[in-house]
Amino acid sequence: MFAVFTISDRFSPSKVFFSSAILAALFNLGISMDHVSPNEILLYRFLTGFFLAGIYPVGMKIASDYYQAGLGRSLGFLVGALVLGTAFPHLLKSVTMGFHWKYVLYATSSLSIIGGLCILFFVPNGPYRKQGQKLRLTEFLMGFRLPDFRSASFGYFGHMWELYTFWAFVPVMITTYKIHHDAININIPLLSFFVIALGGVACVLGGILSQYLGVKRVASVALFLSCLCCIASPLFLFSDSAIVFISFLFFWAMVVIADSPLFSTLVAQSAPVQARGTSLTIINCIGFSITILSIQFISILSEKISPQYIYMLLAIGPALGLIALVRSWEKK
Repeated sequence: MFAVFTISDRFSPSKVFFSSAILAALFNLGISMDHVSPNEILLYRFLTGFFLAGIYPVGMKIASDYYQAGLGRSLGFLVGALVLGTAFPHLLKSVTMGFHWKYVLYATSSLSIIGGLCILFFVPNGPYRKQGQKLRLTEFLMGFRLPDFRSASFGYFGHMWELYTFWAFVPVMITTYKIHHDAININIPLLSFFVIALGGVACVLGGILSQYLGVKRVASVALFLSCLCCIASPLFLFSDSAIVFISFLFFWAMVVIADSPLFSTLVAQSAPVQARGTSLTIINCIGFSITILSIQFISILSEKISPQYIYMLLAIGPALGLIALVRSWEKK
């Protein structure tokens, strides 16, 4: 992520986005080859993720090059698109159930290439783009002396502890419920798509609401509600009513992501002006590193803790993020 963000400062972000989309698509197709070994699969997935770093953060950079006022709303639409893209493979799996699993890879790689081409040909450099910025690590670290930057960063870290682990385990939650209640009518990939995709609507709504209620207030409320969902999950994940169970997942899916573009906005707004790009880059790197730890943490403990209670541990991140936000308010 450091590399692609720095390259996008020196070259056209649209070209970096396009190149990353093409390379990510090609390495995504790598695991569909015949006789691919487990080590090769890991390598292809690593390289796919590496080049995906040239899409999301560079996409945020492109948005910031076009918008100075209303950045929260524009990032809301951007992250909403990210959420829809995250959910889309589940829809493809549902549609292609009678086909080989490789067709999901063919479809996602094709869409990645199409998306890259759209950015290359239809999204020129924004009017507020500043070329030639460099990573300023020391100035980024100085940003943590600023209460607003520090609280926004830790709020984002707490949010990331929960978000991708929730997304990763949505199909697991639904599968567990289906087995526990013998609910044969539940289409796991299709329901997973709707649960995750609904978060895209929440991102757009959150971005719009932030213009009227304030970015920090909306982000804090969403983080608080998602924390409550983690704590209350044992009451709903094994509910005898499928409607209650699905409604809870829908609500959780909305509040778990609604604050994501808002925290990115807060980081950008509160970071030292001379290190804004560096700040967004490093905060994103740390945030996505936290998701790796969280997913592994829940995966390991899921073998020892009941599936009814395991997701309460996701509340750790939002709770710590809320503490950081509250402390910043108390100091004002």
